Amino acid sequence: MRPRADAAAAAAPATVPIAPPLLTSWLPISILTDSYKPTHYLQYPPCTKMVAYGELRQGFDNDPADTRQVFYGLRYILENYVYRRWTLQDVEQADAFFAGHRAPDFSAFPYPRDLFLKFIAENDGRRTAGAIAAAGASYASLSLPASPLIPALQITAEGPYAPLCTYLETLLTQVWYPTTVATLSRRCKDLIAAAFERSVDGGASSPLLDSRLHDFGFRGCTCVEQSVLGGVAHLLNFVGSDTLSAAYYAQFALNGGKPVAQSIPATEHSVMTSWPSEREALSNMIAQFGDGVFATVMDSYDYHKACARASALNEVVPSVAAEKVAAGGFWVLRPDSGDPTEAVLAALRAAERAFGADVNGKGFKVPRGVGVIQGDGIGYSNIARILEAVIAEGYSAESVAFGMGGGLLQRVNRDTLSLATKLCHIVYADGSAVDTMKAPKTGPEKGSLPGVLAVKLVNGVPTAFPAEDVAPEEDLLQWESFDELRARVEREWNALPPTADVLAPSLRAKRVAVAERLGVQGQLR
Repeated sequence: MRPRADAAAAAAPATVPIAPPLLTSWLPISILTDSYKPTHYLQYPPCTKMVAYGELRQGFDNDPADTRQVFYGLRYILENYVYRRWTLQDVEQADAFFAGHRAPDFSAFPYPRDLFLKFIAENDGRRTAGAIAAAGASYASLSLPASPLIPALQITAEGPYAPLCTYLETLLTQVWYPTTVATLSRRCKDLIAAAFERSVDGGASSPLLDSRLHDFGFRGCTCVEQSVLGGVAHLLNFVGSDTLSAAYYAQFALNGGKPVAQSIPATEHSVMTSWPSEREALSNMIAQFGDGVFATVMDSYDYHKACARASALNEVVPSVAAEKVAAGGFWVLRPDSGDPTEAVLAALRAAERAFGADVNGKGFKVPRGVGVIQGDGIGYSNIARILEAVIAEGYSAESVAFGMGGGLLQRVNRDTLSLATKLCHIVYADGSAVDTMKAPKTGPEKGSLPGVLAVKLVNGVPTAFPAEDVAPEEDLLQWESFDELRARVEREWNALPPTADVLAPSLRAKRVAVAERLGVQGQLR
């Protein structure tokens, strides 16, 4: 939409709430968990403090050669669910639900009703002094590139609320989704950056790199909230997005109103087929947007006639070439069917025939004022193949961009990075403190770390330590603005080795000691 020029429009940004109100929901906070969680307060031994932490147990696609991850998104869950005010109505709703939830006869199901009432009475439903806490638990989150075994989140619950430490683990575990999208998007950026290094002047330092993967995923999401969580995660790595819900949320909720995403005018098939001919649809696009960057879908009828066999003046691309050149902007051709690699190459050849091409400093062709975006059938696995074919054909990777929809925001799951949360420390009612961990003989890859944990950089590598070994100001479990986080991910991802030893010697020693105490020395991963 073009900006209005009147005074009211100029004042409009000031009326936009920089911190939008929290999401509202009629679901009581007590049921945002698994059914077995409400009974756990009766199962833990008497205690005054419990600490649990979450980690991602493997790299993207379980790739042993590159285990880096971008943990992201816990802030959204906390601000929109955990930190909202808990009310007596929540308890009343929980009473009505739990009164008939127990098998086999729909009888009353136990849940920590008295603890919830105590929390509401003492804290007016929430408290905000110091580290924001809910239900007696405080939360810390890591938002930067890391590796498996690194504590990504930590939960601390004390006093009478200690048995609720892992009550909301289920809700918090949903951070797997934005984390996995952020990591997938980042891995795609690595593929594109490698092609830029080979074929683009300036290599991976080219400002064009940040626009080369565009989020097309909104329509494939299960709900608006998923589009926000996944779409914002992608924006940690790239600036291109058609997912307006994510772009708006990132700008006004996370970045003080400063824009973080951008897009261009583009046609869809409904636009192209509404005109008597594609030629007329393209002429209109050039007239409306031809002085800037714009995109047109090219396969509404016959992609090869419209684009690939552009050798005669009566074919579509050459027929509007003069109009496009006169307008002076940049035209992006978008194939939307067929083999993705062949479709990209066909568009590049057509662009070169119609507009010519220049050879850059690395010896690769760059069509003049025209590029291609492939947004159909794109996933992590075929980006590299397409780029390899483009370079083999003699074209620079800067001539191609990618749009990902389902491949970016939908074709991931919790097992992609294997997020899990486990108890790591407990203080019993008699005052004795014990570090604990999980070490299953039949699943050593599911083992966890003992003790209260912290994370700090060691020679550029985020490294897990016992909390007592790290000064509070060095601990990386913290919040940042979106711009700060985006810059740090960009800076530290490339500095982080693809695989790294991320456990401090003191933490390894503690782990061995706990394993000896538990009799599971041979079961550590």
